[in-house]
Amino acid sequence: MDLFLDDPVAFVRNGGSPGLANIAPDNPIWVKFAKAMVPFIAPAAAALAEEAPHWPSPPRRVLDIAAGHGMFGISVAKAVPGSDITAIDWEAVLQVAVENARAAGVEGRYRTVAGSAFETDWGTEFDLILLTNFLHHFDHETCVNLLAKAKGSLRRGGRVVAVDLVPNPDRISPPFPAMFPFVMLGTTPRGDAYTAREYEEMGRAAGFETITISPVLPTPESFITFI
Repeated sequence: MDLFLDDPVAFVRNGGSPGLANIAPDNPIWVKFAKAMVPFIAPAAAALAEEAPHWPSPPRRVLDIAAGHGMFGISVAKAVPGSDITAIDWEAVLQVAVENARAAGVEGRYRTVAGSAFETDWGTEFDLILLTNFLHHFDHETCVNLLAKAKGSLRRGGRVVAVDLVPNPDRISPPFPAMFPFVMLGTTPRGDAYTAREYEEMGRAAGFETITISPVLPTPESFITFI
């Protein structure tokens, strides 16, 4: 992050951060991020909680990848009685998520698995897999591989919901999603903010038939749903 703040020319010339930067294993920045981001993501988490109970099959088994603060999975646990959440992230980050689950009164239905999303066995037969503010850290091919892994962990009829910043096709609007690729350029090797068309291409390449993008107003984020 210091490089991002102090020497932007270096990562522009490099086409990304010169090292793993924010995606380095067990990076302590994610503990700070998990604690700080709860107010920012609260409206999107609330929107997901409002939608999930009204799906044709409300999610009972939920997998939250790179769960961070855990608030998206926790919001579903509160909205769908009897649902169970499995959260995957680094051990130190999961401690934040567990504290939030305890505060929300769903700790008994909240299970954690420490480790890398790329190396950990996700399991199978999930109704809902959450990829919240995660895909933008990686290049197109890596995103396809993550979505394919998610598809293999879904039950028949399940869905993946990504939460992310989706710029318009012109990639210069709206303002916050449009500027986000610059943040990814400085803090990841090959991260980006992807357009709706790019997410549709990723989803089809991973084997999904239906991909929908729904803005979560008034936030700058969108739900990207893969079925």
